Amino acid sequence: MKVFFIGAGPGDPELLTIKGLKAIQRADYCIYAGSLVNMELLRYLPSDAKIYDSSHMTLEEITAVYEEAMKHNMDVVRIHSGDPSIYGAMQEQMQALDELGISYEVIPGVSSFVAAAAVLKQELTLPGVTQTIIITRMEGKTPIPEKEHLSVLATTTPTLCIFLSIDKIEEIVKILIPYYSNTCPVTVIYKATWPEQRVIHSTLSGIVEQVRQESIKKSALIIVGRVLEKEFQRSVLYR
Repeated sequence: MKVFFIGAGPGDPELLTIKGLKAIQRADYCIYAGSLVNMELLRYLPSDAKIYDSSHMTLEEITAVYEEAMKHNMDVVRIHSGDPSIYGAMQEQMQALDELGISYEVIPGVSSFVAAAAVLKQELTLPGVTQTIIITRMEGKTPIPEKEHLSVLATTTPTLCIFLSIDKIEEIVKILIPYYSNTCPVTVIYKATWPEQRVIHSTLSGIVEQVRQESIKKSALIIVGRVLEKEFQRSVLYR
């Protein structure tokens, strides 16, 4: 018996890895991340697989499914959106599995920030602009250490990929303008790679109003940085 933590990717079912697909095809139990995971992936499960939506479950309830599967010596696929190592709440599940003596494996997935870059046809690091990407989020239910406040991370003006924070876009803009300026480009990608995907290109001074006009309140990634201007030095790689 084994638990497979699978990164389902950003939404497009074809961005699931082959290894992840094979694990799903032979699973006896499936726990998937509610509306964050494309339901199309569930059709690859065996017809008799037991399926649970984790959006309505506590950690204890999820752990109980693992225990049940262990009693029957059956495999479980735990399907997370994007890549489970980024804001996936995977570690606490693995800790519970360690305590139960259940083996597990992590199968990585395509994170929404790289999917968004693909949608934009955009490299997130450019010579002469920045060689640094910071993945972060604003404080919500999960607290942020003071040393990781956005005003601290912004001081070197890296490319910022801000998750789970579109509802705080006005606060984000106020924090970033002193470091990036009013004219710095920003892109908001709603549900990257899903059929309902929307992309907003703007500047820090204009993005708040555009987000309001589009009524985007969740499921969006914010990318900020001068790389979006597409002005850069030629790479030494091909010289």
